[in-house]
Amino acid sequence: MNIALWIAAGLLAVAYVGGGGLKVIMSKQKIAASGPAAGWVEDFSPGAVKAIGVLEVLGGLGLVLPAAFGVAPELVPLAALGLAMIMVGAAATRISRREYRFMLVDLTYLVLIAFVAWGRFGPEAFVG
Repeated sequence: MNIALWIAAGLLAVAYVGGGGLKVIMSKQKIAASGPAAGWVEDFSPGAVKAIGVLEVLGGLGLVLPAAFGVAPELVPLAALGLAMIMVGAAATRISRREYRFMLVDLTYLVLIAFVAWGRFGPEAFVG
């Protein structure tokens, strides 16, 4: 199970650092123009989109770096909880926009994040 948790955390970290990084460096208009799944940015200010990006990057890094370096590994499940909250907000935004097809991706991320949080709080915790 530990290997599965590392794989899930690693894949999520890549996705969140990459996606969050793009939100930080790209303008809101460029994000919106990138495709129909990015229409959600219209509901947020440019600063809020950048803040979401920063939180995603920090959460993605928090999924692997604390445990990889052995410095405060108890932060891993907390990072997963933070990302889970972001994804609950993403799903709520999708519901309000009636973008149910895109919400399936958000829910998939949420399930993977919940798996990491459960595993690192419970049977494969780094501390305790």
